Amino acid sequence: MHHSKKTIKTVNKENGSLKHAIERLSNKSLDDKVISLEKENETLKLEVDALKKTFSMFSNSSEKLDNLLGLQRCVFNKAGLGYDEMNNVKHFQKYLEKKDIKKTSSSISCKYCNRNGHTTHNCYHKKNDMYKTNEFKQNMFYKNQMFKIRTIWVPKGTFITNPPGPKATWVPKSST
Repeated sequence: MHHSKKTIKTVNKENGSLKHAIERLSNKSLDDKVISLEKENETLKLEVDALKKTFSMFSNSSEKLDNLLGLQRCVFNKAGLGYDEMNNVKHFQKYLEKKDIKKTSSSISCKYCNRNGHTTHNCYHKKNDMYKTNEFKQNMFYKNQMFKIRTIWVPKGTFITNPPGPKATWVPKSST
């Protein structure tokens, strides 16, 4: 019996030490899980910030496009196309709201195509139409012409451009 009491005590001690080891290992695994979750949380925060920044770029780009179209500048002048920094990031709820669209009336309007934003002098519709009609007229002129017209430079006063009367007299053919 004495021998069994010793084994029971040693088994109980071993059981206690094993429970303590299990508790330490579970705490260590929990600490490792917490550290890995904190790292994952940091990476997700960085990803969310990057996505917010790109989202703000795309949402602000439509306003910038409207501004550029309103300015009617030269195509090659790209000043003012940069995006704003992260300070001006809007909340997501504001993007889903409808915008109040304000139409600006332009005093410049074309009389040829009845559109706003340019004058008749700068109308590309008119220029295209004039180019097409001139090209058509030239093609018709050269198709109908059988010979080439040769022009030379002559000083003023050498030829009389509109002589009075005919140079020769026409007589009816005599019948013989």
